[in-house]
Amino acid sequence: MSILSELLRDMAALLFPPRCPVCGGPLVSGERTICTLCRATAPLTGYWREADNPVFRKFWGLLPVERASGFLFFIRGSGWRGLIHGFKYRGAWRTARTMGEWYGRCLAEGGLYDDVDVVVPLPLHPFKRMRRGYNQSEYLAEGIASKLGVEVDRRSVFRRRNTSAQALKPRSERAGNVEGAFGVRHPDRLAGRHILLVDDVLTTGSTMAACATELLRTVPDCRISIAALAVSRRELGVRE
Repeated sequence: MSILSELLRDMAALLFPPRCPVCGGPLVSGERTICTLCRATAPLTGYWREADNPVFRKFWGLLPVERASGFLFFIRGSGWRGLIHGFKYRGAWRTARTMGEWYGRCLAEGGLYDDVDVVVPLPLHPFKRMRRGYNQSEYLAEGIASKLGVEVDRRSVFRRRNTSAQALKPRSERAGNVEGAFGVRHPDRLAGRHILLVDDVLTTGSTMAACATELLRTVPDCRISIAALAVSRRELGVRE
């Protein structure tokens, strides 16, 4: 980097200091994306260390999963909700990658996901992806995969239908809204592999279940695990 480039970078940092997307405070030297205090006080679930946890139990009776976990509790009105909305709706895709790396480090340290072969992000429909410009779950998946030391497969699973947002649907209609919404290309790429299916927010689990069900139908000898960045205490029946 040239002296001029370094000078311009330093001037930009002085005039427009990077801020933590959770609390809004300026980041100090050595802090990356999220400030130290917010990292220390994050509403982490710890579920990546527990084989039997509320996220895993969420899928009992829906489909056979090897492992399932969530990283954060989704708390309405909190700065963490703002962080998620930032990369989901406001173009802050780098934050999704950073959160994926943090989550991936925890998954690797926990040891329960050591036999994962490939990370698959929950796909967006092409129209929705075109409108947003990216799929935030891909960046989460990239971050997770980089710490687990495995590949990301962005192409094998796709959306057949451009479904309406699950958050706008009553609980009773969510499963039907995503039924048959997913497809699998080249199932031989996933045959016999342990797949970690990744998404940003898990509420009822209907979308994850629909995607995983199609994977198991098309690739019957694969194994499925699930990792969601954020989960709802209320949906899991977990007290604060």
